[in-house]
Amino acid sequence: MFKASLDKPLCTTITGSLPRPAWFTENLSGRALSTALLGDFTFHEQYVDAVSNCISDQRRAGLDIVTDGDMRFDMDIGGRAWFGYLFDRLEGLSPGALRSLPFGGSPREEQAGDIFHEIMVTRLPPKVIGPIGPGTLEFDVAWKTAQGLTSRPVKFGSCSAQLVDMLVINEHYKDRAETVMALSKATNQEYKRLVDAGCEVLQVEEPCFHFVEDVEWEVSAETYVEAFNLEIEGLRDHCEIWCHTCWGNPFAQNLGYGARYNPILPYLDQLNVDVITFETKYNGFEELADIAAAVSSDKKIAIGVISHRHLQVETPEEVAASIRTALKHIDPHRLILSTDCGFGRQGISRKHAFYKMVSLVRGTNIIRKELGLPTSQVIAETPNLAYL
Repeated sequence: MFKASLDKPLCTTITGSLPRPAWFTENLSGRALSTALLGDFTFHEQYVDAVSNCISDQRRAGLDIVTDGDMRFDMDIGGRAWFGYLFDRLEGLSPGALRSLPFGGSPREEQAGDIFHEIMVTRLPPKVIGPIGPGTLEFDVAWKTAQGLTSRPVKFGSCSAQLVDMLVINEHYKDRAETVMALSKATNQEYKRLVDAGCEVLQVEEPCFHFVEDVEWEVSAETYVEAFNLEIEGLRDHCEIWCHTCWGNPFAQNLGYGARYNPILPYLDQLNVDVITFETKYNGFEELADIAAAVSSDKKIAIGVISHRHLQVETPEEVAASIRTALKHIDPHRLILSTDCGFGRQGISRKHAFYKMVSLVRGTNIIRKELGLPTSQVIAETPNLAYL
């Protein structure tokens, strides 16, 4: 159900994560978020201030839908906390051990001295040793902390259950397909608590079709479609549901070795979601026509017009040119403008991320004016409000 993006042609947002402030030095280290917020004064102060800072930067940039910057994630190697947050809190999982992933798509992962090798050997995948349950994920606590700081809708995102399934070592269920269904049921319970708390926008990140399309894998794309829809079952009548896709982002590196959407578009369109996001800036928007044709008209399409992989800040004119390209294929009422992926905790700096967000909205405003649509205020470009 469209809520946050309803009646907002050319709506703007970011994928999710933002660089951590240098002064945010505390980690959750496996604790429940509520435990840390109620019992650890230093963490409480740093976390709430960091979330507030993220939201303030997005408001100054003029974004329509904001995020909490994924500030609940620990600062660790290669962005492990994106899925490690679930590893550490789901019931039925044991602590991880230092080892490579059970799934590899490139010889680079086996080669010491390659950044992909460092990414893979620090994944610390846990074992599934018992029935999986939601444990202490507490997504509602994270969302309420952020939404309480702004009147703009806060989009909450988390990696998909099937991505967790791809990484864990199953020692309990009969096979990986059964494991992914158990994980999907567990996260669905948690998402229902989140939606009951009032969350209007939920983003489930990274269905695994594009990671298994070209390799021999234990779970079929059809099973992943079923699992994804189970994960969000019963939510779409109460919340705007997004599916984020990209080609991986540890250390801002691309893990999607082929980086082609075409083979998986039929599977993506079977997902019971309102919005599907695509990493389009990376490949020069060359698949836009195919994406527009494949995605059903009852869904919106969010495209990346800002790169998270390089430091060069796009100009508003470059963003506007990208949007004009997209409008050749996608109606403005169906089009959402975003980043290719999250800015992460170990990629670009806060300064780069901020000005990329500003350019995203300034460029969108150029097109809004051309189409006679309302523009968004960009506080950062208002002369009498600028502090630099």
